Amino acid sequence: MNHPRYSIVIPAYNETARIEGALSSVSGCIRARGWDAEVLVVDDGSIDDTAALVERWALRHPEVRLIQNGHNRGKGYSVRNGMLRAAGEIVMFTDADLSSPIEEAERLFAAIGEGADVAIGSRWLIGRRIVHKQPLYRRVFGRCFNGLTRTIMRLPFADTQCGFKAFRREAAHLVFGLQRIERWGFDPEILFIGIKRGLRIAEVPVTWGHDERSRISYLRDGMQMLLELVFVRWNALRGVYRRQPVEFMREPQVGERKSAHHGAV
Repeated sequence: MNHPRYSIVIPAYNETARIEGALSSVSGCIRARGWDAEVLVVDDGSIDDTAALVERWALRHPEVRLIQNGHNRGKGYSVRNGMLRAAGEIVMFTDADLSSPIEEAERLFAAIGEGADVAIGSRWLIGRRIVHKQPLYRRVFGRCFNGLTRTIMRLPFADTQCGFKAFRREAAHLVFGLQRIERWGFDPEILFIGIKRGLRIAEVPVTWGHDERSRISYLRDGMQMLLELVFVRWNALRGVYRRQPVEFMREPQVGERKSAHHGAV
């Protein structure tokens, strides 16, 4: 298999309003910077035109391909599905709203170039720049949840939830081959796994802007994430994260698509 230098994974669920703008920004950045890169959009059972828009985009942009989960499984599942299918030497994921501009990926790539196995974007380190702040209640809930997560999971990072993370290919297969959380709480789990398996993780300040269309509910989803943190600790006690990771996730997929430029998956 031909391995591009970078793989960029974008999980998407009902993203008709944003996905073409995201692909335009990502493809434009790839060309402007001369990256050898592929873009994997993982459609999580969208009931709008997200998949059709990505397929049409892929016909004109050979770096883009579509993977479909078939039905809604959650962001964690979608990220894992894309990360384990990616071919790049460095594999990253970013949210469809591009709250951190894709150009900021160069900061993550630089950290990996300096020796990190994993580089995670942070909205709360000195050196980051917030271009559009969240409402106060979201900042308060976010800080409280992050503090609780760090305490329960014993994670030393200022920001565990930023959806902007990059991995060496081998580190990605190790971490996502052991991941079990399929919804919002997967971010602390993959960092927990990385630490348990001795990976070098660098936290990097990034530019970030809040998107008012964010779907996460700090009350409903926050409670679910707290339960998932307990599940992670239980998995750790059972030795789940000490096992051999899966080589490649190949669960039955419905409607997987790939650009004609790439051939069949």
